[in-house]
Amino acid sequence: MTDLPDPNLSAIPSNERPHAPPDDTESIYYEGRPLMGGKPTQVIALTVLGIIFLILPIVLRFWLSKWPSKWACLAMIVVGIILLLIPVIITQRIRYRISNYRIDYERGLIGKDINSLELWHVEDISFHQTLIDRLLGIGTIQVISHDDNMPNLFMHGLPNARKLFEELKQRIISVKRQTGVLKVDTGT
Repeated sequence: MTDLPDPNLSAIPSNERPHAPPDDTESIYYEGRPLMGGKPTQVIALTVLGIIFLILPIVLRFWLSKWPSKWACLAMIVVGIILLLIPVIITQRIRYRISNYRIDYERGLIGKDINSLELWHVEDISFHQTLIDRLLGIGTIQVISHDDNMPNLFMHGLPNARKLFEELKQRIISVKRQTGVLKVDTGT
């Protein structure tokens, strides 16, 4: 037995059909890593400290009129390189994929953990942007949900976060209407 399209249904205009055809196409709103790992002040501070430790042997050479010991120079250079690598690690450990149906949150460098949050689970969404975030063009979106794995998700360092927040807010309402999820205020 094969499923054939109902010939009577095709004769009915699309606006008078009982149900709209399902639209399961997924649109990606944002996919990528947060800028500066979502922590711009930490990244900037670590980068500045790393540069200071790298140039410290040269500064000490001119200040003391002689080079510090080779072990002290080596230690300062190693600390400087480590401090410069930490921001790279911070930015590479998190990845977001935000679509019109779900938010995928991936974290880890060597091992990976991926959590997926369906938008119909979202209870509330908020937007936050500090002065530094505004200067850098990034922001933080907080998602509060009924999902057991991710009841409270902070997405830091998202570019164009305000636009993304508005798109998500509207999409959450739309998804809840499509799935029949209603929010009931009990007044307590």
